[in-house]
Amino acid sequence: MTTTLLPALLMLASGSIHAIVNAMVKAGPDRTSHMALMSFSSAVVVAPLLPFVPLPHGAWLWLALSMAIHLAYFQCLVRSLDAGDLSSAYPIFRGSAPLLTALIAVFWFGETISTQTGLGILLIAGGMLGMIAGRHVNRETLVWSLITGVTIAIYTAVDAKAVRSAPDVFGFIIWFFFALGVCNLGTGLVSRGRSIFPYFKTNWRHGGLAGALSVLTFGMALAALAMGDVAPLAALRETGMVTALIISILFLKEPVSLGRGAAILAISAGAVIIVSGQG
Repeated sequence: MTTTLLPALLMLASGSIHAIVNAMVKAGPDRTSHMALMSFSSAVVVAPLLPFVPLPHGAWLWLALSMAIHLAYFQCLVRSLDAGDLSSAYPIFRGSAPLLTALIAVFWFGETISTQTGLGILLIAGGMLGMIAGRHVNRETLVWSLITGVTIAIYTAVDAKAVRSAPDVFGFIIWFFFALGVCNLGTGLVSRGRSIFPYFKTNWRHGGLAGALSVLTFGMALAALAMGDVAPLAALRETGMVTALIISILFLKEPVSLGRGAAILAISAGAVIIVSGQG
């Protein structure tokens, strides 16, 4: 399987929205409850479509494994954001993930990474990790962010296997979000008990919007993974950091340091190099 222009563009769009969703998770006063609310909202969004899509026959085992890994990812994400601020944690787990995913893609999927694609991946990952240059990152933030990066790499690979095993890509995406919403609601109830429901009532607008955006961003990512190579697509998703930085500069009037400017250039150059190699 080779990456073509359509899945590459889907992943670029997915990355842009994904950065916004992560910021919404950080903004939640109780991140565990907020994560459950967002995921449950995603399930509510897709539920009306369930009668009209086929069951994911042939992908049930992969779907179950995906749920387990995503739940682990959500817990690690919350831990990394609790340990440090988003500007420190996000570049670490999103920067390490493409490198780890590339290794998995080579050894598990048998993908061959060209020199051009490899350079693009390194530039994107290096640009992401370069965002923390000059910052003090405490040990807990570093450890949890790296663990989060590992879970991202694993769920990316497993989700690629899952969506390719399903008889219908769109149907799998619908069942994926419904199952994940139910699982995350269960996790929230175990962790927070009945107190989660008052939280839902108070924050449903914010969480509902984030849940709808989650369906859009990760739905596009799953569709892309069904069509193209895992390694370059995983790297392209991290270009969302450029969108986040542009928003912070233009609308929040945040200053642009030399390091941030270099990171934007590296990530953008990496994306151009990867996309230019697609047909």
